[in-house]
Amino acid sequence: MFLNKKINAVSFGEVLFDVFGEEKKIGGAPLNLALRTASFGFPVAMISAVGNDEDGKVICDYVRENQLDTSGIMTTRDYDTGIVQVTLNERGSATYEIKFPSAWDFIETNDDTLNIVKNADVFFYGSLVCRNDASRNTLFSLLDSNPEMFKVFDVNLRKPFYHIELLEKLMNKADFIKFNDEEILEIAAELGFKSDDLEENIRFISEKTNTGSVCVTLGKHGSILLWKDKFYKHGGYPVKVADTVGAGDSFLASLIARLLSDKNPEMALDFASAVGALVASYSGANPKLRNEEIEEFIKERV
Repeated sequence: MFLNKKINAVSFGEVLFDVFGEEKKIGGAPLNLALRTASFGFPVAMISAVGNDEDGKVICDYVRENQLDTSGIMTTRDYDTGIVQVTLNERGSATYEIKFPSAWDFIETNDDTLNIVKNADVFFYGSLVCRNDASRNTLFSLLDSNPEMFKVFDVNLRKPFYHIELLEKLMNKADFIKFNDEEILEIAAELGFKSDDLEENIRFISEKTNTGSVCVTLGKHGSILLWKDKFYKHGGYPVKVADTVGAGDSFLASLIARLLSDKNPEMALDFASAVGALVASYSGANPKLRNEEIEEFIKERV
């Protein structure tokens, strides 16, 4: 399925429990990215922090069982493992109430994290982890510590935990930026660009931040990718949605894995669209997907 799996991936940011009523599920966008990438057989390390509590132990055990390097997940006695209250509407779309402060707001730089990043080929990061100075400073330090790695910024806006100055700094560090359609229109407008045309917005962001690759997801309407100065589009795969939690994360992980491994943007976008749709058809952010299931899903819809 992949031509090259010798690509070391690192994901930085929040690990937590998503709480759906009485049910708790392990999540956090950076962890979702890491888990999906590892499920394809790539070596992946997670950099984050958990509390010295039962939730933290459960997360670390789960991450280890799913073949992630956990040496970058630190434990703090001062703060609890992260919790997010998730509310789903009738279409399965989610809104989030994110506890502050949480352990992942206090990720530190140490020898383990520096060694992990030194050997990284691709580095995933988002904007939510920057809501607190400690993790934000660590992120920028790690981004600057290895100029050779491919840096992927998953915008993932969560009010009130962002502002345009921070987002611009994060975009300027990236080699690849992933938005949804609402996010790119909001950010481009904040930067002074007034247009409803997605391709124009993508070009604007690419030139403004000197980022060569940009992807925008469009929900059930698919996605659009700028890769090496050319646009690629996919109409998406229709499924019966259980919930949308984690679908965008799996889409991005799948897209980057195929782009860096196989270097075929059309096939990468098709594969990522299938994985994202399949995840949305299950409940929770990290359903197990077999390679055969993904391939069969695509064949049935060609």
